[in-house]
Amino acid sequence: MSNTKIGSTNSTDNTSERRSEAGHKGGQATNQSHGKEFYQDIGHKGGQATNQSHGKEFYQDIGHKGGQATSQSHGKEFYQDIGHKGGQATSQSHGKDFYQDIGRKGGQATSQSHDHEHYSNIGSKGGHSRQRQNPTTSQQNKEEEEE
Repeated sequence: MSNTKIGSTNSTDNTSERRSEAGHKGGQATNQSHGKEFYQDIGHKGGQATNQSHGKEFYQDIGHKGGQATSQSHGKEFYQDIGHKGGQATSQSHGKDFYQDIGRKGGQATSQSHDHEHYSNIGSKGGHSRQRQNPTTSQQNKEEEEE
């Protein structure tokens, strides 16, 4: 009886190997008869089908898992490097007007969410910081004010 099982397992293994080999040959033949666009098209269709069968949570979950895996396999320098590269790419694709516009929008958003006291506090901190950075200039300014 044990011989039958071994023979049966070998038969199953052989069938599986033949199917795998046939699939491989079929894939090679398809690759030779179709171009890049064919694979892009079927990839796009597969993405659409996956999108329809999974909800927003699915993509959030796989994105979160991918982010965790990346953060575990890469250190601080990796993120600094990709941030630097992203900044360079952005600066090359956008001009001065882009940065002026986002600066203006950021300033408007900040002014809407903060009051006069906030600006008074940060202005005072900025003044103290500059005074510590360049005490000679601060002393000269005081002397000029006294004259």
